[in-house]
Amino acid sequence: MLRVSLFASRSAPRVWGRQLATVASVNAASKEGSLISKIEAKRSEALLGGGQKRIDTQHSKGKLTARERIELLLDNSSFREYDAFVEHQCTDFGMEKQKITGDGVVTGHGTINGRLVYLFSQDFTAFGGSLSKMHAQKICKVMDQALMVGAPVIGLNDSGGARIQEGVDSLGGYADIFLKNVLSSGVIPQISLVMGPCAGGAVYSPALTDFTFMVKDSSYLFVTGPEVVKQVTNEVVTQEELGGAKAHTTKSGVAHLAFDNDIEALARLRDFFDFLPLSNRAEVPVRPTHDPSTRADPVLNTIVPADSTKAYDIKDVVTRIVDDAEFFEIMPDYAKNIVIGFARLGGQTVSIIANQPLVSSGVLDINSSVKAARWVRFCDAFNIPLVTFVDVPGFLPGTTQEHGGIIRNGAKLLYAYAEATVPKLTVITRKAYGGAYDVMSSKHLRGDANYAWPTGEIAVMGAKGAVEIIFRHVKDKSAAEAEYVEKFANPLPAAQRGFVDDIILPSETRKILIKDLQILKSKKKENPWKKHGNIPL
Repeated sequence: MLRVSLFASRSAPRVWGRQLATVASVNAASKEGSLISKIEAKRSEALLGGGQKRIDTQHSKGKLTARERIELLLDNSSFREYDAFVEHQCTDFGMEKQKITGDGVVTGHGTINGRLVYLFSQDFTAFGGSLSKMHAQKICKVMDQALMVGAPVIGLNDSGGARIQEGVDSLGGYADIFLKNVLSSGVIPQISLVMGPCAGGAVYSPALTDFTFMVKDSSYLFVTGPEVVKQVTNEVVTQEELGGAKAHTTKSGVAHLAFDNDIEALARLRDFFDFLPLSNRAEVPVRPTHDPSTRADPVLNTIVPADSTKAYDIKDVVTRIVDDAEFFEIMPDYAKNIVIGFARLGGQTVSIIANQPLVSSGVLDINSSVKAARWVRFCDAFNIPLVTFVDVPGFLPGTTQEHGGIIRNGAKLLYAYAEATVPKLTVITRKAYGGAYDVMSSKHLRGDANYAWPTGEIAVMGAKGAVEIIFRHVKDKSAAEAEYVEKFANPLPAAQRGFVDDIILPSETRKILIKDLQILKSKKKENPWKKHGNIPL
């Protein structure tokens, strides 16, 4: 008995210890299970944004939700979300009782056709997508991550503006985002797709990004809305007239493209993304093509009319030369006298800049100069070769242009081409007159390969204008005009001076350009050291 009791007294603490451990384990498991349930409940709240009722309202307007947009834009199952549990910290005006998990914006990273991208998508169902301090902090975090790893940022904008209840915190949040936009400029591509309202301070982030796309009839960009405009100026204007997609793609030039609906916008954005390098240190994308690099197109030999006063569509020239006739035009409805966009040659992304003879004879004016200048600078920043097709009669004359600043604005395009260090290929298809000849990626601005077609006319001005000055005292000017045409209105004088490298058959243009691009892949050119240049803004 003594042995049994002694044994029992010794083993009792062990049994009791095991029981305590079991109880503690059960309690911990129970506590952990409760915490996991709470986390999952919060995650479910975040997925619903502002709730089903507001989601239904969003759908009734023909708009997708923030998460639906991400799902369509990114590759399947590639989205990794950041900060899903973030909530605002405002305690004024009863805001502590109004919290929505996620705080009106969904952020993270994913892939588009297998390539990394960071993004944020504002959720109009949560506080109208208004920007709070925490909302801005989420956006800034993904921008910092993108800058650190070298990947593009896409913003899907759908916001009512600053969250008024947060006062200066909201304004500070905008400024934080603007700073990130500026620091990222020229380092990683930044794209804004405006899919709803974007007013007040909110408009300046899209304005600072490289590209701004809009959705027709549902997206708006304006500094002050129609009500304020009416109060200040007595002008009655609708949202669409003031800052809709049509206004910004045809009149202001603020937006680069507009799409019919959310689905089309996101699908086209995926296509557009494929042309972009991931950063200024990344290689320009190359996509395999079955279009032979040696393909000749005899139609090009007769595409330029013999009569220099007759127009033709420069887009026909472009699509016949580039891979698979695929040309992604940017700003097609603004400053139509110049054409810009992406294409591929030998599979490599290239930038196209071309005067458009169908519109104002392809003349350069204020809007076309600014449009092309910004495009050239973007492509130079991201190492995308410039391919320029020239048919330009000069700069547009008149008091409207002179008083509007054609000198300063035309100089922007001149500056952009001269500053660019990427491969620069130029083809003069017909007219290259006056100062516009110099501006359009001439040999004098460090053009790497400059060609002219036999139809090229490189001169100070057209024959008729020149003869009126040179032979102003001669009555019969027909013979003088013929003499001028023979001497100057052809590419030979420029070729004899080395200002064009060769006069080529139009049908051979594709083959020659692709070969030059292959040679120029190893091009290295740097500008003199400077903090930055002073472009005539």
